[in-house]
Order: sequence, then structure tokens, then C-alpha cells
Amino acid sequence: MKSKEDLRNLLDRIDRKSYPAYKDTRGSYDFGMFILNIDHVQGDPFAAPSKVSVTVNGTRAGFPEDYYRVVQSQNKDGLSGQTYDEEKNGVLLSKQKRVALQDFILRAFAQEIGKFQRKAKGSGKSGAMQISHCGQEILERTACQVSAKDGTVRMQMEVGFPARGRTIDSKELQKIFYDYLPKCVEQALLYKNVNQPKLKSWIGVTVDVYTIRQELKKKKLTAFVANGSILPRETGVSSRPMKEAVLFESPKSMEIELDLPNRGTICGMGIPQGITLIVGGGYHGKSTLLEALELGVYTHIPGDGREYIVTDDTAVKIRAEDGRCIHKDDISLFISHLPNGKNTVEFVSEDASGSTSQAANVVEAMEAGAKTLLMDEDTSATNFMIRDGLMQQVVCQEAEPITPFLDRIEDLSKKCGISTVLVAGSSGAYFYKADKIIQMESYKPKDITEFAKEKAAAYASDILCATSEQEFVMPKFTGKPRYMDASRGSVRGSSRGSDRDSRVKMKTMGLDGVMIQHEVTDLRYVEQLVDSEQVSALGYLLMWMIKKHPTGTLQEVVEEIQSKMETEGLSVLADENRQTANLAWPRKQEMMACLNRCRQIKFD
Repeated sequence: MKSKEDLRNLLDRIDRKSYPAYKDTRGSYDFGMFILNIDHVQGDPFAAPSKVSVTVNGTRAGFPEDYYRVVQSQNKDGLSGQTYDEEKNGVLLSKQKRVALQDFILRAFAQEIGKFQRKAKGSGKSGAMQISHCGQEILERTACQVSAKDGTVRMQMEVGFPARGRTIDSKELQKIFYDYLPKCVEQALLYKNVNQPKLKSWIGVTVDVYTIRQELKKKKLTAFVANGSILPRETGVSSRPMKEAVLFESPKSMEIELDLPNRGTICGMGIPQGITLIVGGGYHGKSTLLEALELGVYTHIPGDGREYIVTDDTAVKIRAEDGRCIHKDDISLFISHLPNGKNTVEFVSEDASGSTSQAANVVEAMEAGAKTLLMDEDTSATNFMIRDGLMQQVVCQEAEPITPFLDRIEDLSKKCGISTVLVAGSSGAYFYKADKIIQMESYKPKDITEFAKEKAAAYASDILCATSEQEFVMPKFTGKPRYMDASRGSVRGSSRGSDRDSRVKMKTMGLDGVMIQHEVTDLRYVEQLVDSEQVSALGYLLMWMIKKHPTGTLQEVVEEIQSKMETEGLSVLADENRQTANLAWPRKQEMMACLNRCRQIKFD
């Protein structure tokens, strides 16, 4: 490995030369406190900034082992003193703490480099110092990685190598490498200099949330919302908590108490498994509560206001999605005997309607292992959600191919163990089906189950809530899973050369989707994606599918790549760019949702 003086001498030699001479700087350099790796050098000062990383060994970084190491208990004979489930939970908790540590370090490092932003002058991207931007959720990312073995810290960032016009200005780059960067490393990557109480709170919240998730399973709850939580956000485009917002307070009839390792005793609303209806007037907080539950699958940073809003981590938000493609989904549970004779057991569409898309979304969520469905009437297809008795009398059952969700919701709960949390504001038909009914009034929840059931009894239930005659049959994937073959996709690459796949281009579009060549996989309505780096990971997943040509069931393919991600790291998706790609970990549910929406992958 070269020394920092070797790099200084090199920079002195290439000063004022043509910009491509910067390519000679690629490599690793020992700066004493850290190792500087120049992984990729930009082609000119106006191109995307260069990729660099810094590595600090675990001994020098000094972060507590309990924050990153997987620790398994041993009995006096040297054998594990834990059950399988206890050991599994211990490994999972250790990983969650390490992810929280990485998240904290990344945010601290970002704060430090912000102090030196653009202090090195020049043309184009000169002096730019960029790193992953973190939102309110704690996510595993490639931008900051802490070794589970020895605590070594590796940080990826981008640096705009300075130039005057298109001529190298290495004196300005030396300011970055020898002045600014060491200060950032010293303040953010060494435990002795970080805000230790703040880091402890990051770890504490993560441990508490993990504990709540275990309690959800034990108490047969689908979600928990702590008293004092802040549900409303600052603005429609900001995920920060609203100032002076109404604090959440559970109805006494739904209030439970939990003992957490760090927070201690905490009280809040426990939403039971089964069917829960959220009702209320417009602008009273129904959708706000649902949105908080949607994002309760993630751990949130201290101060977010939603740290202790925890939802079953398999929960999926379901909505209508006009125009999406559908690959051989068995939607016969909801839609059958179409007038054109189209097969709904292996339903295919390049431009699905609201009802067929929502039916597919439910079935795909079931296939992805979801045990909780989250729905909002406002974003659902009306004819998919309900068909009242009067309509059934006017339009006979034989003429209606749709079995509404209303007629399937109880079977999903009782026969499949799949809970539903539904926001409704216009129809009372779901009152007959709900196990628990919550009314939001000025952002305060009330348990009105008994009152609503009493009022519903005064109406003719056979008119408001007619039952379909269609038998409940589990979708086909439980017996004969769908098979997929990425090699049959319609990816069009360059015709020159022998390896067409190596030239397949991928571009992410924020949270909206992924473009491969000229084909877009639309992810706008996969609403639990919260970070563009998750979308980047999904883009590389699609690229991996296209290049590796895996075949098998959808579950098998996703489990294979998840296993690779667990053993080799998230960057395994990025293939040859694995050292430089900034990615964030997506859930299994979002991975399968992305594959289901990709038109370039074919299902047998």
C-alpha cells in the first residue's frame, strides 16, 4: 500500500496537467488514522464526482463491541445455552444494532463534511463532497459499513476532483485529502469524539423497537402506537414531525403497557390481529394514522415522533394501480368468469384496471408473506371494495365477475391469518365485518366498536352487506407457484461485441421507478419505499436477474438473492460496481413487488 506522501508527490507532479491525469491516483493510501481508497475517478470536472472511501480499523475506531458484534451465549461446556429461536433473535438483534450504529456514523460524517462543502474551488463539480442522504428511517446502507467481526468502519463518498477549466488543480484536492477529510474522520469515525449519549439513544430505540416487534407476536397484535407519538408531518413533502401537533393518545379500551429495555414502561394503542376499521370525518387524521402504520415496518430515528409506532414488519399497503402489468396472477379469489372468457387463474395484463390491479396487489402481497394488509378507501377501486345488496339485486350475481374485498376480508383473517387495517369514510358496510372500529376525531382516536355495531344492527344487513356465493379458494401460488425466467425478457442492448448484457444500462428515477434500456418498471405506487437508494438496490436486482438468468419460483429467486445479500452484503447486487454503489436494503415485499412490475421478466 502506498503512503499519503506518495499521493502528495503524485498530485504535485500532475498539477496543471490535463484532467485525465487524475486517473493515476486510483489506489489505496495509508494516512495513519485511516486508509484512503480512490475507487473511481471522474472523466472530467463536469462529470459525476469521483468515488472514494475511507477505512478506519476497529481498534482505532473504538466503538463498543456490543454495538456491532454478534454475541451468542455459551454454557460452561462451551455449548450454546440458548434455544434456536433465542439464538436467531440474538443474531437479528445484533444486526439491528449494527445497522443503527452505521446509520448514526453516516449521519455524523455527513454533518461534518457539510462544514467543508465547496471550500475547495474550481470549475464543474470541483470541491463537491457528497454522501448518502438519510431520511427519518434507519436503513442498512452500503455507504457506511461496520464489520461485525472487528468493528472496522468503511465510509463511501463522492468527491469532485478540482480543476481550472479542464486542467488539474491538485492543490485544491490536497486541501480536501489532507485537511478537510482527516477532520471529518476524526470527529465522526472515532468513538471517543462522537456524541456518545446520542449514539446510545440510537441503539436504545433500535433495541426497544425490536422488543416491541416480539411483543406484537406474543400478544397477537398487528401494530402498536405509543402515547405521545407525533403522527402528522411538517408538510406534504417533508417527513419531519409537525411542530405543535396533537400528540397521540390511545383509547383506554385499547391501551396496553409494554416494558422495554431502554425506554422502560410505555403505554399505547395495541391494534389486534383481525379486521380493524379506521373511520372519521375528512381531515381528522384517518389517513395520517394509516401512513404512520405503513412506515411502522421501519425503525425511526430518535426525535422523529414515530419511534414507537411499530407495525408487523410484513405489512403491505394495498391500492388500485391502473395501468400496471400483471404476470400470471391467480386473481380468481376476487375476479372470475370475465365476459371475454379471459383466464383469471393465470391472469395476464399489460394495462390492468383499478379492480384487477388491486386484486393482483392483494394476491402478490399474500405470496410475499404479508400477514397484514393496509388499505385506504381513497386509493382503492370502489367496485373492488364493495358491492351492496341493492346493486346485487339490480345487477344479478351471474353478470358481475367481481367478488368484492368485503366478501373476502373475514376469510382472509380466519382462514389465512391475514389481518386488515382499512380506512373508510363513505360506506358503513365494513362495520359488519370489523373486529375493532376506531374513529379519528381531531387526530384523537376513539374506540367506537360497540356503538358502531349497535347502529349497524338497526339497518338491514342483508341489504347493506350481501354475501357472495363464490367459494373461498386459496390462490394457486400456494399449490403451484409461478415460475419466472429472466432470460426471456425483452432487454435490447447493443449488437456490437460478444457480451450484450454487459452494456445494459440502468437508471433510477427517485422513488418513481427504474429504467433499464428504455423500459420503465413503475414503482410509484409501491408506497412503502422510502429512500431512492432502496430503488437503486431494486434496479440492481433487476440487472442481476437479467444477467444471471435465474429460473424458479418467485419466492425461490428472491430467497436466493436475499441469502447472497445476507452472506456477501447488500453490494452483491451491484456486481462489478459493488465497491462504489450506494444502496439501501429493501424488504422482501418490495423486492417481489418490483419483480412483479417488471415487463422485461417473463413468468411461466
